[in-house]
Amino acid sequence: MFKSFWGSQEQQAQPRPQENPAQSWYPPSVVSSPNSSRPSTPSSSSSTSLNVQRPSERSQSPSHVSPAEAAGIIALLKDRSVDELRKLLSDKDAYNQFLLSLDQVKIQNNLRNELRQETLQLARENLEKEPRIVELRNQCRIIRTTELAAAQEKLNELERQKEDTLRFYSPSTLLQRLQDAMNKTEEESETLQRQLLEREIDLGVFVQKYRKLRTTYHRRALTHLAAKTSTSG
Repeated sequence: MFKSFWGSQEQQAQPRPQENPAQSWYPPSVVSSPNSSRPSTPSSSSSTSLNVQRPSERSQSPSHVSPAEAAGIIALLKDRSVDELRKLLSDKDAYNQFLLSLDQVKIQNNLRNELRQETLQLARENLEKEPRIVELRNQCRIIRTTELAAAQEKLNELERQKEDTLRFYSPSTLLQRLQDAMNKTEEESETLQRQLLEREIDLGVFVQKYRKLRTTYHRRALTHLAAKTSTSG
C-alpha cells in the first residue's frame, strides 16, 4: 500500500547522503524497494501513481484492502512529513499507534471485544447451569432405576397377558377347542348308550339325555366345519 506512494515521491526528492536505516519488520508489499528508500513530500504526480501498479506488483501485493480503504489511509498519510513517514516504517510502536487509530481497526477491535464478552457471558451462564444439570441427571437416574423399572415390569406382564389372550382366541386354538368339545360329547353319548344296554338307566331318561347330547354334537360339528372352511378359504 505504501510502495507506490514512496516510489512516486522518489522522483522529486533531493539526493541525500546514503543512510543505513534500521531493519524493517514490514512485509515486502509495504516496504519500498532499495532504490527508493528515501521518501519525499507528496506532489500532484503522486496521486496518479498511487492508483497505478505494474502487473508484477499487483500479483505480489495482498488484495485484502479495498480501494476506498486504501484511499482513506493514504489521505491520512499524505500530510505527514518525511520524518514521520520514515518513523512509521522503522518504529514498530509508532506504526502500531497509527494502526490502532484507524477507524477500520477500531471497528474490528470493538467487534472482537464484543464477541469476547458475549462468549464469556455464555460460558458463565453454562457454568451456572451445571448444578441444575447434575441435579436433573441424578433425578433421571433415580427414575430410571425405580419408577421406570416398575413400569417396565408391568408392561412386560401386560405383554405376556396379551400374547396368552391372542393365543387363546386364535383360529387354530378355537378349532382345536371345538374339536375337543365334539370328542367329549361323542364320548358322553357312547357312555349313555352303554348304560342303557346294561340297564343302568331308564329308556325315558336315556332318550332325553341322548337327544340333548346329539343336538349339541351336531351343532358343534357344523360350527367346526364352517370355521374350518372359512379359515382355509
